[in-house]
Formats: sequence, C-alpha cells, structure tokens
Amino acid sequence: MRVAPVMQKKLEDALKPTRLAIIDDSHRHAGHAGHNPDGESHFTIEVVSEAFAGKSRVDRHRMVNALLAEELAGRVHAMALVTLTPDEEARRL
Repeated sequence: MRVAPVMQKKLEDALKPTRLAIIDDSHRHAGHAGHNPDGESHFTIEVVSEAFAGKSRVDRHRMVNALLAEELAGRVHAMALVTLTPDEEARRL
C-alpha cells in the first residue's frame, strides 16, 4: 500500500490545510539508512494551516509527527517539515 495518500488524508482531515505538498525524496537517499528501494521512505512535507497559529515550530512539528506516528513507526524513515500559517506563507511570497 502506498504511504503518501494515507499521510495526505490524515493531514487534510486533521489540519484542514490551505496548501499541502508531500514530496517523496527517497531517491535522494539511496544507500543511506532507512532507504527503501521501493520509495516512500524519505519525504519533504509542506503544510500551510491555520491550526499552526500561535504554536512554535517545535509544537507544529510535534503535531505532524503525532498525526503520522504510525507511518513513522513503519516505512517512513525521515520527514523534512515546513509548517506555516497562511499569513506566514503570504509573507514568504
């Protein structure tokens, strides 16, 4: 079973993001610890959600990690996270 669609649904249901990007970076980690030749072991996840308002970067990452705990305990070895509010994303543009 593919992991990315499961992660997408969990993040969408819980965080109601205005933007969500889940990028499979597994090919960039060939030969590294946790690499799975079938992919879906290393991800970059960008989430823009009002649910992050008033929360520190650490708390935001903890939220995402808690939502994806099952995937992190299984096939997913690593995630790079970008967690922003809609206002923060607008200032970056």
